[in-house]
Amino acid sequence: MIRTNSLTKAFGAKLAVAELDLEVQAGEFFCFLGPNGAGKTTTIKLLTGLLHPTRGRAFIGGFDIVQQPVEAKRLLGYVPDQPFLYERLTGFELMRLVAGLYGVDGKGLAERVGDLLAAFDVAEVADELIADLSHGMRQKLCFAATFLHEPQVVVVDEPWVGLDPRSIRTVRTYLKERTRQGVTVFMSTHTLPIVEEVADRVGVIHRGRLLATGTVAEIKRLASRPGSLEDVFLELTEDRG
Repeated sequence: MIRTNSLTKAFGAKLAVAELDLEVQAGEFFCFLGPNGAGKTTTIKLLTGLLHPTRGRAFIGGFDIVQQPVEAKRLLGYVPDQPFLYERLTGFELMRLVAGLYGVDGKGLAERVGDLLAAFDVAEVADELIADLSHGMRQKLCFAATFLHEPQVVVVDEPWVGLDPRSIRTVRTYLKERTRQGVTVFMSTHTLPIVEEVADRVGVIHRGRLLATGTVAEIKRLASRPGSLEDVFLELTEDRG
């Protein structure tokens, strides 16, 4: 469902992402790890069409995100680390706006909106202006809106910022359940204990280059000695002079 071929993004002389070759299958929960500045968010912006590559290609469901953006984005849901939401709308109004953008209509729409708001524990505040909501509530509202058009691929950038432990569990459980139903989740995060719980496969990027991919167990075997995923991550991304 996600494939990149030599995907590269340069900002002047700096290579933010270099020759990225990656495949993520349908129904897979893929976690993308790397230090700050490693190229994670740039990769996500390339996958979602927010940036165009310097060279190489990215495909969502077989559609080139640059050459076939409408077809690719019909399949795609995106939750950024700092979502932009229209603050003068209520939660219900935002959901109706998103439904209109994706052409989601029909008599079942109201029920679907209600189900998603309830699933992410924001139904009780859906009549309030977004401007009056906490960051965590906005984040959960963004998740509800993201799943409204039933995307086949969901890209999530560091989703846990501002969420309390109960909300983290709610979101984590929902994402994992959707992968069991065939949705592909591509998630960038620094929260390694959650990665160990949910990831089917992991990719580690550093200085714009993909260092390794594999299951959590396979990544752990790359370390020089047994340890946690955090220990392995720190070893793989250590800068040696």
